[in-house]
Amino acid sequence: MDQVRALRYFSKVAEMGSFTKAARLFGVPPSSLSRRVADLESSLGATLLKRSTRDVKLTEVGQRYYNQVVDILQQLEQSNEAVRSYQAKPMGHLHISSMVGFGERILLPLLEEFSQLYPEIVLDVSLSDELSALSRDEVDVAIRGGYAPNERVLAIKLMGNQFVPVASPQYLLNMGTPTNALELKKHKGLYFRTPNGPTPWLAYLNNQWHDVSAPQVAVSNNGKWLGELAAKGKGILMAPRWSAAQYLARGELLELKIEPTVQISQNNDMAVYLLYQKQRYLVPKVKAAVDFLVARVKQ
Repeated sequence: MDQVRALRYFSKVAEMGSFTKAARLFGVPPSSLSRRVADLESSLGATLLKRSTRDVKLTEVGQRYYNQVVDILQQLEQSNEAVRSYQAKPMGHLHISSMVGFGERILLPLLEEFSQLYPEIVLDVSLSDELSALSRDEVDVAIRGGYAPNERVLAIKLMGNQFVPVASPQYLLNMGTPTNALELKKHKGLYFRTPNGPTPWLAYLNNQWHDVSAPQVAVSNNGKWLGELAAKGKGILMAPRWSAAQYLARGELLELKIEPTVQISQNNDMAVYLLYQKQRYLVPKVKAAVDFLVARVKQ
């Protein structure tokens, strides 16, 4: 029995819930595909699929087996692609995922130059602040802020991701300039919403952490909109320094000097990371993207 082919047939039937649809995808008779899956079950001594006249579903052990098979097949395909492409020039579809603010301000402008250098690479860029699993979501390169991830990927630190309190000159003129963290509770707050909720404002006072967040005026996962609100004098915003850089340079926002330092996390070692799977670095298009982005962003 060709076990790899049987595994491919089994995984596709599990995903599509149909022998007929899976057979059509592979261009083989449904009976042939069904027979190979049955041979796989026989060799394992287990029933992987529950068959009915209407659909096909995974058994409990079939679900466990499928979860592992998908990873194996994906790793095999990645290895095959790496070997086929090892001496080829960078080309093909490159899937990049980036957090929205970084993508809009830094990544997309850089990708214009990248496309000129590698015209045979088709860019597929997704901007989202939702976490993505590189293997599951078919992402070649991801850019995320926070801490070095624990998943099985390589992480290269591109830059620090320090959050600083900022406000417009007009807001400070109207509301006063806070210098102590506790004074923030009397102000108006603009908050970035992460997948875990709005970022808190924290300060270390009297040997313990305190929440010094101001009453909420607006909450959003769109950092650009929050920056515009802050520039219009709507409130104080805790923003990544790289995100607020243009506003600060133009004088539209001012960085507040507050004691003790205000943070959005008790861990202040936050950064922006470029993530990729180790084996994917052998693929020319991925290597080209990783090397280019690391060089340009750190520059």
